[in-house]
Amino acid sequence: MATLEDIGVSAAINLLSALIFLFLFAILRLQPFNDRVYFPKWYLKGLRNSPSRSRALVSRFVNLDCRSYIQFLNWMPQALKMPEPELIDHAGLDSAVYLRIYLMGLKIFVPITILAWVVLVPVNYTNDALEAEKMAANVTASDIDKLSISNVPLKSQRFWAHIVMAYAFTFWTCYVLLKEYEKVASMRLQFLSSERRRPDQFTVLVRNVPPDPDESVSELVEHFFLVVCNANNLASLVKKNEGMQNWLDYYRFKYSRNRSQRPQTKTGFLGLWGAKVDAIDYYISEIEKLSKEITEEREKVLNDPNCIMPAAFVSFKTRWGAAVCAQTQQSRNPTLWLTEWAPEPRDVYWPNLAIPYVSLSVRRLIIGVSFFFLAFFFMIPIAFVQSLASIEGIEKSLPFLKPVIEVEFIKSVVQGFLPGIALKLFLILLPTLLMMMSKFEGLTSLSSLERRSAMRYYIFIIINVFLGSILTGAAFEQLDSFIKQSASEIPKTIGVAIPMKATFFITYIMVDGWAGIAGEVLMLKPLIIYHLKNFFLVKTEKDRNEAMDAGSLGFNTGEPRIQLYFLLGLVYAPVTPILLPFIVMFFGFAYVVYRHQIINVYNQEYESGAAFWPAVHGRVITALVIAQLLMMGLLSTKQASSTTPFLIALPVLTIWFHVFCNGRYKSAFVKYPLQEAMMKDSLERASSPNFNFRSYLEKAYVHPVFKGDGNDDDYEQYLSENQEDDAENVLVPTRRHSRRNSPASCTKVAVDFVSPENIKECLRLTEEFRQLPMNHRAREDKLEIKKMIIYAIDKAIIDLQELIESQR
Repeated sequence: MATLEDIGVSAAINLLSALIFLFLFAILRLQPFNDRVYFPKWYLKGLRNSPSRSRALVSRFVNLDCRSYIQFLNWMPQALKMPEPELIDHAGLDSAVYLRIYLMGLKIFVPITILAWVVLVPVNYTNDALEAEKMAANVTASDIDKLSISNVPLKSQRFWAHIVMAYAFTFWTCYVLLKEYEKVASMRLQFLSSERRRPDQFTVLVRNVPPDPDESVSELVEHFFLVVCNANNLASLVKKNEGMQNWLDYYRFKYSRNRSQRPQTKTGFLGLWGAKVDAIDYYISEIEKLSKEITEEREKVLNDPNCIMPAAFVSFKTRWGAAVCAQTQQSRNPTLWLTEWAPEPRDVYWPNLAIPYVSLSVRRLIIGVSFFFLAFFFMIPIAFVQSLASIEGIEKSLPFLKPVIEVEFIKSVVQGFLPGIALKLFLILLPTLLMMMSKFEGLTSLSSLERRSAMRYYIFIIINVFLGSILTGAAFEQLDSFIKQSASEIPKTIGVAIPMKATFFITYIMVDGWAGIAGEVLMLKPLIIYHLKNFFLVKTEKDRNEAMDAGSLGFNTGEPRIQLYFLLGLVYAPVTPILLPFIVMFFGFAYVVYRHQIINVYNQEYESGAAFWPAVHGRVITALVIAQLLMMGLLSTKQASSTTPFLIALPVLTIWFHVFCNGRYKSAFVKYPLQEAMMKDSLERASSPNFNFRSYLEKAYVHPVFKGDGNDDDYEQYLSENQEDDAENVLVPTRRHSRRNSPASCTKVAVDFVSPENIKECLRLTEEFRQLPMNHRAREDKLEIKKMIIYAIDKAIIDLQELIESQR
């Protein structure tokens, strides 16, 4: 068991590691040749350029400005300067709301930490229950445990302090959750109402289109715009061709450096075996073969009816029409014509659109069973690894190291540092495995894949990392005591031992939350890979842009990791408050680091409008309920029969609070209000009456392999070009042909003219805009029709006066 000295050694090691990483980052980010590694987002936006070729050779690679090194830590305040509205415009709502998770952690745990240290630490420390347990039952304990609830004797009236604090912590956490849910829901609605036009606002994904004996699927839905083709094989051929082209470029570049000898390669796997041939000629011939296969496969996909899937992207001329279709049942049979909001084009996971809908239920069942066995049986290797990462485990497995391990400093390192790093290393491959399971399940968007993987990762963490470490770890740690004492005393020993596992989680927080976060900002792996690509493959500016690896937030790995800290903080707040300052340091440090990364590095692959927030809220609620149940179980082992029943109300109130919040705010994350859709459509009809929706939407959901360059990197440019087209529309006054038809939209205000038949329509729209909420960005009088009427009347009076005077 780790002692206070072991924790100090671990803190020193991790703090020193974090400072080294931060110092290296602060120096490396100033060097011009690393500019694309640490500021790729600005290059992708076209707001930053490579160091000028006109500069001296050395200054193109090394920063010679000594003054910049004096303020090498100024990246921290710079990361905090950008206000949240500007951050949303710069990085998107998903990134801004993701940062609010860290802020929410600070809002919850800073007051809880202060309150716990002021009230609970003195209550726990001024007892001697552990000393009595040591003498009576030979239970192991350290000085840290004296600050926990384990040091309070059985049946003590001091447990009332823990009961009151549990209620205070619950109410404060729920209050913060409520305010954050309300704030994020408001941010999402404002984001959707004020955002520029996007294809997914007008498009619905229709699945399980029923077969028709007289028409094919493509003919049945051709008036909807676009059917889904099974182009997975074509996509794999295109990807293989790109890989071949990269190798050809590499060998050509290698040959250009040394003309005396043509490069050679082997035709076997990865060039490790097989016949030795000329590399350039070999890859040229392979690319030619692949090009023929791609052409044949493309024709097959376009002409073979078997490649047409029973799914389609249905586009509407208005957001209101799309909202009605996406949020209603289309057929008497609820399994046919299934509609849902289409993900934005960047968010579509094209391989899964080819999966027949009828097989999705089977796939979900298979993945559910597989995950069950993975989650519960993975506990065995984790327990084994953690047992090896201890003094006893090492001495048993490697007895010749016993003299070395018994050295005081080495012993402190093993107990205070090794268990946390061993657990972190063992979990490295888990996110990749969970993402593969989500893809097999058949989800159709990258955002839904990440949310599903995050949910499973969180469940896995609860079962294996948290409950596994506490229950199995505590049981094995006290095994010697269990054997020597009577069965009636075992529950008491478990109740004392559970808080003692806090030392393990403290070491894990320092490894993952201090050194790990500092390693995130250093970006050592992307730095090395970029310079290797830059040295061997880069020949043009386009190659240099492709060599950049901006990365993304990685919601499927980052969010469950954050939730583990919420769980640890809420569980140990009334039990072992010494853990709370480590939690607060993690949230504060991670907020600064990830804010910097979002502003300068990460390039988010998609924008979901913070659709993940209900899951974040639900997982914090889950952590709160687990903390309350464990607190009840712990107090029951302390024979606190007079105080424990008062905790029964807490889980009930917490679950009721969760239901209330979902009923109040969750609909904003799964539905699009028809009122907002109508207002947005009305405003758009007034400002851009001649916008061509067909040309705007018809190419938005084309499979990337059918596009010119085979990728979807020009999505932002595509959006901006269509926004520019709005200003180029020729606007003319129109007449309505029937009283039953809606009046034609008025001309754009910029031309200072409204046709007479459109005045009534403009006045109606102005009244609609006036009734919007005060903070709504569309509330301003964009049409200014009343002002135009006043000027028209004024001009008419002036003209009339001039006419009268001329007749005199």
